[in-house]
Amino acid sequence: MPPQGVSSYKSVGGMGRIYNAFRYSVLGLRAAAIHEAAFRQELLLAAVLTPLAFWMGRTPVEIALLLGVLVMVLIVELVNSAIEALADAISLEHHSLLGRAKDIGSAAVMLSLLAAAGIWAAVLYERVAG
Repeated sequence: MPPQGVSSYKSVGGMGRIYNAFRYSVLGLRAAAIHEAAFRQELLLAAVLTPLAFWMGRTPVEIALLLGVLVMVLIVELVNSAIEALADAISLEHHSLLGRAKDIGSAAVMLSLLAAAGIWAAVLYERVAG
């Protein structure tokens, strides 16, 4: 039994915790791939752009930057999808705070995409102009 004030659903640690954390992460990625069209689209974009990153990047740092922003977009989309799923589980009726949470999550995705586009454009410019 867990200590008082600690959820019985929380693990206490050890290799079992690491295994469960990995398993839950894989389940989350699978759920996003199955249920979230935006995540699938961004995953496809990342799959297409990943080989291009190795051609465009002239240094290991540039390659890491190009790949890192692709991963960042996927991370932000996962968080946004989690917010949307939680909001929908709470209520499907209009609620201004739930709507605001969804809008803010969407804004985060937009900013991550703009950041990724800016970085890719800057590296492409250096590749072409340099």
